[in-house]
Amino acid sequence: MNNKLDFNKPIIMGILNITPDSFSDGGSYVSCESAVERAMIMIEQGASIIDIGGESTRPGSDRVPAVEQKRRIIDVISQLKKIIPNNVIISVDTTSSDVAKAAINLGVEMINDVSGGTEDHEMMKLISDNNIYYCIMHMQGSPKTMQDDPKYNDVTNEISSFLKTQAEKAISLGIKKNKIIIDPGIGFGKKVEHNLEILKNLDKISNIGYYTLLGTSRKKIFSDLSGNNNPEDRISGTCATSALGVAANINIFRVHDIWQNKQAIDIAFAIKNI
Repeated sequence: MNNKLDFNKPIIMGILNITPDSFSDGGSYVSCESAVERAMIMIEQGASIIDIGGESTRPGSDRVPAVEQKRRIIDVISQLKKIIPNNVIISVDTTSSDVAKAAINLGVEMINDVSGGTEDHEMMKLISDNNIYYCIMHMQGSPKTMQDDPKYNDVTNEISSFLKTQAEKAISLGIKKNKIIIDPGIGFGKKVEHNLEILKNLDKISNIGYYTLLGTSRKKIFSDLSGNNNPEDRISGTCATSALGVAANINIFRVHDIWQNKQAIDIAFAIKNI
């Protein structure tokens, strides 16, 4: 596999949910044709990674069996692999090694695991065997219950410790350090104050020593702070956190709204590097 991602500049990961129930765009791209069309639009607007998910992990969501996740995503991956540019990679958002294996067999080059390798103990070995990118995210609890009443003594340090531990475990199982990406998991088992503390201290996450990903796109924190309850009205807030992430040396930005965030990221990157 070629190293197609240029980590010398911010990378945009476009979100493609093939689900009926995702919090922002559930049901929008359930047909293969509409999903592929959306992916190509995101690539044209500047996405270098398309992150495909067949299971919603919104707060309160129920788990989706591996067989159903595969049913939702396999045709989309197969069609996309035929037409995407050579410098764009496909990621699959799953905690299941069964789903990941099916995706890897189709040429997927990244797995985005919101459980950080804690849910399926076959996952890290699978990643190692195939030498692909692996995103380790922090989540307190499970999607079903994670927002019930999350508690931390020191949220940034606790998340940093988890991410370090899981990354070191991944390395011990043969995953190369330059294939590991860590994500603090904004909104996954965190209250507003926890999310704000993490965003204030993003440099501590980027200083852990691995590539980093920030996923704030259209999340509830923006409605909590500004009152915009419609997810599509949270784009400006997302762009603000993307700019913060650039200043803190975050590498990958996982977003729904590509060109809007690309503009914010490009400006922040130009200012940072003048």
